[in-house]
Amino acid sequence: MRSDYILYIVAIIFFAITGIGALMLADPERLWIVSTAVLGFLFIGLGYIQRPRPRAIRVEVPPQVPAPAMPPPPPVTEVAKEEKAETVIEVAPPKMELTEVKGIGEKRAQQLRALGISSVEELANASGKDLAVKLKISPKITERWIENAKRLAEKS
Repeated sequence: MRSDYILYIVAIIFFAITGIGALMLADPERLWIVSTAVLGFLFIGLGYIQRPRPRAIRVEVPPQVPAPAMPPPPPVTEVAKEEKAETVIEVAPPKMELTEVKGIGEKRAQQLRALGISSVEELANASGKDLAVKLKISPKITERWIENAKRLAEKS
């Protein structure tokens, strides 16, 4: 057991004797009560002096070995490239299907083909009210289809 713990225990015993004596005994000369209290404080001080001190731990780090030197990169030489003339051939964009428009499935695409609208571009140029009457649906839906078709036509 550490010595500071023993000294603290002795100090507690002296304080207990002091407290019991002060409460129980009605002695006109209370010198022994003062002396036990002083001894208690003395043992607390001795315990404090005897407590272990934190010590610094010395850790030795192995020396770092430098990495081997890399060989220098080879010199860069420029090579002249021969440029060729490019021929540009314009290809018409592929015809977009009606099912690519958001909100139009295969069944609606067949109904639109029956009305004579077979591509996204044709749908973008159609009238929303006329389509709504012919398909017997809300004009808001057909207007949404036409807006989406116009966006797709712009992208292609």
